[in-house]
Amino acid sequence: MATLVLFEHNLRLDDNPLVLRARELAQPTLCAALGELPGQPGPYGLVRTGERRQHFLDQCRQELHWALQALGQRLVLIRPPLLSALDRLIRHHGITHILRQRPLASDEGKLSGELSRRHPQVELEHLDGHTLLGLDQLPFALQQLPASYSAFRRAVAAVAVSPPQPAPASLPGPTPEVTPWPHIRHHRDRPFVGGESQGQRQLAHYLDGPAPGHYKETRDQLQGWQSSAKWSPWLAAGCLSARRIWRSLSHYERSWGGNDSTDWLRRELLWREYFQWYACRWGHRLFRFTGIHRRRPPTRFHPGRFTRWCRGSTSFPLVNACMHELNATGYLSNRGRQLVASALVNELQLDWRCGAAYFEQQLIDYDVASNWGNWQYIAGVGADPRGGRHFDLQQQARRFDPGGHYTRRWQGSPPQEGIESQTDRPGGSG
Repeated sequence: MATLVLFEHNLRLDDNPLVLRARELAQPTLCAALGELPGQPGPYGLVRTGERRQHFLDQCRQELHWALQALGQRLVLIRPPLLSALDRLIRHHGITHILRQRPLASDEGKLSGELSRRHPQVELEHLDGHTLLGLDQLPFALQQLPASYSAFRRAVAAVAVSPPQPAPASLPGPTPEVTPWPHIRHHRDRPFVGGESQGQRQLAHYLDGPAPGHYKETRDQLQGWQSSAKWSPWLAAGCLSARRIWRSLSHYERSWGGNDSTDWLRRELLWREYFQWYACRWGHRLFRFTGIHRRRPPTRFHPGRFTRWCRGSTSFPLVNACMHELNATGYLSNRGRQLVASALVNELQLDWRCGAAYFEQQLIDYDVASNWGNWQYIAGVGADPRGGRHFDLQQQARRFDPGGHYTRRWQGSPPQEGIESQTDRPGGSG
């Protein structure tokens, strides 16, 4: 008898229900991280995981391996094809229990389905570690998920978020013959460094001062480290628990006082929560051109326009600046993401899925549910009751980059011959 613990978007020991459950089972335990295949091709000539996110995730897994070693355990790294690799581990180590974070995206669910089909004798448990609330805490059946974020927030307002659980002081010993951990090169000159300790450090850093009390006023700024919490890379990788952040915000409010800004930080966590359950509810429709409503947008894929958008060589200076920052750093402000998404869908009339796929490749903080859910929202095929968002790019530039400092910093000047003039299309309502 042995337990297999799968680490995916839960690369931490703090508030991780899988490791706590493994300790309860008290049998030899194999800890395995499900990794990516470097350079794995995706749609539109892109790759699934870009170099920056790949490096960030490698750092996260490296630190988790060290943390497990301190408890007498170790981490095995599995690369695709995942199913055949898991088949070998299950047979070789006599696995009787598999512990996995609840799959929220459809592809993740397929893996669990295949494991159950191939190994019916193995007990597969799904536990909630990526969300604030467990599935059994939702005050509605998943099929009755509210159609909008606002309705969702009202529905869960009275539900108490469970307190986060500390990391275990011990774990059962490892199964024998575990593959050594590969050597990973680290680049610590980048603003985002992977790992649970780095995520905890950023959580403490942001909350150790007045910034959360001004979040509502600064959240739409295009640049500035303190303009937003910057927790998203560690949340996406599972190095930070959403419940831990929620509890830490409560501590902050007791010390500094709560206001509209701290409430807005909670709303951001609830936005993320909504999209997690949205992905779980809608399955493969999260990735469909017609979205959850089977509504066909009046757009299509155009390789030339898409390439110029990716490179930041459109007719829109602010969009170009945002894309240059994304390509250089793997990160982009929330406002910047909305603007480039709106430009792709509305000004360039491109299939929204190519933009979502490019974000998947480029973003360090890529989260499948938040990314594809937000792109559907902008494109008008998702949870936006207004049927999509169209931002007036000139008005947005005047409002959020009035002196042009951000655009100049990221060299957002348009090429002499752009795709189309900014005046060729009607402005939006953003």
